[in-house]
Amino acid sequence: MRRLVLLAAIVCLAACRQDMHDQPKYKPLRRSAFFPDGRASRPVVAGTIPRGGLALDAARTTGKVGKDYAPNPLPRTAATFQRGRERYDIYCAPCHDRAGTGNGMIVERGFKPPPTFHQERLRAVADGYLFETMTEGFGVMPSHAAQIPVDDRWAIAAWVRVLQRSQDATLADVPDADRPKLDAVPGAHP
Repeated sequence: MRRLVLLAAIVCLAACRQDMHDQPKYKPLRRSAFFPDGRASRPVVAGTIPRGGLALDAARTTGKVGKDYAPNPLPRTAATFQRGRERYDIYCAPCHDRAGTGNGMIVERGFKPPPTFHQERLRAVADGYLFETMTEGFGVMPSHAAQIPVDDRWAIAAWVRVLQRSQDATLADVPDADRPKLDAVPGAHP
């Protein structure tokens, strides 16, 4: 019986090969005798563009034209505002709340409130500033560039403008053709 157990152990151990572990390979940033420069990691080929690094329109991807902030490149359409609202509600409302007043859920949990979008300073900035803030982060706000695609950041900036406008809108801002619709809503205007 003892011989049978010993034979089974030898057969099992013989199957444990280290081929995958011991295969020839180069580990990053290690020395290599194969290449003349002695490096296993190869330098980037000239003209190579890293994934996500191609910026055909620098203003669209940075929010700036030179040192000035860019205007929003997206059309001001219902689809843009709808997309901006959806993305805003997902990524921004937890901190800024759905109205943009800065009283989101994080404030209820003891975090410092973010600024309201309805202050004059933020009403006066270009859309490129809002885009850059989402891209780079500001203060305790982290960058959202990894989570929110470029056009969605611009759509959010457009939605922030809608929120800002909604807080100061007057009856004079409503086109004459749309005023009868307001009459059908109780308490819509004085």
